[in-house]
Amino acid sequence: MEKEIKIKKWGILILSIIGFLTTIKLAIIYHEANFNPYALPSFCSVNDFIDCDGIAKTTESQFLGIPLAYWGLFLYSFITLLLFADKLKNIKLFKFMEVFKNPLDYIAMLGLISFTISMILLCLSLFEIKKLCLFCVFIYILNLLIGLIALDFKNGGIVKAFKQSVMDFLDAIKNKWYLAAFVIVMLLAGSGLAYTATSYVFAPQVKQQKEFGEFINAKGNKYAVNGNVLGDEDAEVVVYAYTDFNCPICEAYNIMLHKAAKELKGFKVVHKNLPLDTECNPFLKAPFHQGSCTMARYAMAAEKQGKFWAINSKFFELHPATEDEILIIAKDLKLDVDKLKIDANSDEIKEELAKEIDLAYSQGINATPSTKIGKDVYIGIKPYSELKKLLEEAGAKAR
Repeated sequence: MEKEIKIKKWGILILSIIGFLTTIKLAIIYHEANFNPYALPSFCSVNDFIDCDGIAKTTESQFLGIPLAYWGLFLYSFITLLLFADKLKNIKLFKFMEVFKNPLDYIAMLGLISFTISMILLCLSLFEIKKLCLFCVFIYILNLLIGLIALDFKNGGIVKAFKQSVMDFLDAIKNKWYLAAFVIVMLLAGSGLAYTATSYVFAPQVKQQKEFGEFINAKGNKYAVNGNVLGDEDAEVVVYAYTDFNCPICEAYNIMLHKAAKELKGFKVVHKNLPLDTECNPFLKAPFHQGSCTMARYAMAAEKQGKFWAINSKFFELHPATEDEILIIAKDLKLDVDKLKIDANSDEIKEELAKEIDLAYSQGINATPSTKIGKDVYIGIKPYSELKKLLEEAGAKAR
């Protein structure tokens, strides 16, 4: 019996060491994917499906603000401590290990609980994220093996392991000192998890999703202005915003700019059209955001009637697919529809639009949304807090 237990412990120790080293690698991948903008793809990012980096960037790669890889490091470290509980309890610093009277039972429960959680994570990975992390799958198998090796199938298996773990815990907290220590540890752990879950210090992707959520899930633009000026008309800080009305993320970007104009003073937004539509964009080789050129021309025509930003926000909100749908929006905004239609199809507007597109590409701007502040160009959307910071660094101030 003792020989069998010894073999079990050695097997679990080897698996725990392998798991610990694997989770170190996963922690490095997580850090590079989320904290190093210049990091190259890791070797386990093979394609769109087998993509460790892609999974590391999702909100599902953490729990309570702590990366799952870090939880794994804790798990394997704790399992290793349990393996040596009978020796560690003789050391003053680790005397508390005496409460773990049946280490293999606890290890069995930890392994099987971890495997159950792993299966939930695997389902999320396959059916929601639609990506697979090979390192993660390897960890899932390790957790199952650890749980199975630790189980005593001859004497009750899972049921015995569960009952024994509960009984040992209840027996331990009968000691007032261990009970006090347990309460203190739980309070400290709870405080730490509350901090990580709210500060997102280890989970920038969650923070970004929450910041973007307000704008991506918005039902219309509650900060919308109606005229041709967004911000302070005479502001020295000028933000050039390049968008495409069929660009999905540009709608969120548009709302961000409007919110910033409500909260900050000393800057104004100048809109520049960059439709990614072959109808008017000669730099594209294949059809993409068809209909964007038409909306861009009508937005420019609405500016002549003093309602550029009004129609701008409505285009993003309603996504008109035809010219007739555009005219319905224009009528609702009380624009002179006949004049608008003439202006939108005039050579003047078409030439102006062509110049805006040429200017964008000459500055290296070939994607939407893009932002130009001074000489600095930022391709893509930034979290609202970062956008505000850029504006404040340029000279904008809180209202």
